[in-house]
Amino acid sequence: MQTSASRARRAIWCIEETGIDYEHIPTTYGADSKAADYLAVNPNGRIPALVDGALTLFESMAINLYLTRKYAPALYPGSLADEARAWQWSVWAIAEFDSPQQHLIRNRFTPEDKRNPKVLGYARRTLQRPLKALDRALEDRDWLIGNAFSVADLNVASVMLLMKMLDFGYSEHVNVQRWADACYSRPALARARAKP
Repeated sequence: MQTSASRARRAIWCIEETGIDYEHIPTTYGADSKAADYLAVNPNGRIPALVDGALTLFESMAINLYLTRKYAPALYPGSLADEARAWQWSVWAIAEFDSPQQHLIRNRFTPEDKRNPKVLGYARRTLQRPLKALDRALEDRDWLIGNAFSVADLNVASVMLLMKMLDFGYSEHVNVQRWADACYSRPALARARAKP
């Protein structure tokens, strides 16, 4: 597996959940990800990417769905309907959270005198809609699918991990907070965070 921080953390968390042995190759956004051998794995020159035998795979959600289905069937849905729900939540997380989170990141790393409060306000308002939807989905349940933590929870929580790292609170969404606390207390995430 060739990875680094940020989105790669999603795949590292997942592979730690599987419990399999793997080789982690820290890869930067710079020259590492633009080298010919890396582009053979991910022609986009982005991270993460996975090599598993003859299979090369990129995109964190696809990597996680593959890893859990192959190596951690207890984390992968057992029915076609639940499999579709896992894909739904995985795609939903990217579509709903990634863009506003990127606004939060850019704002955080922009010099204070050049920050645009309107952009920050937009990101905060935009994130409320998916947080409310997720809160409703978790109203009467501990996990997104079934009665146990699954790849659906992993994928959504791994996308939202950026908000946690940016100290973006959502405690007013009590079901989301309870669920996120349970997801983020998993030992596999602690091991993933210890990787470079």
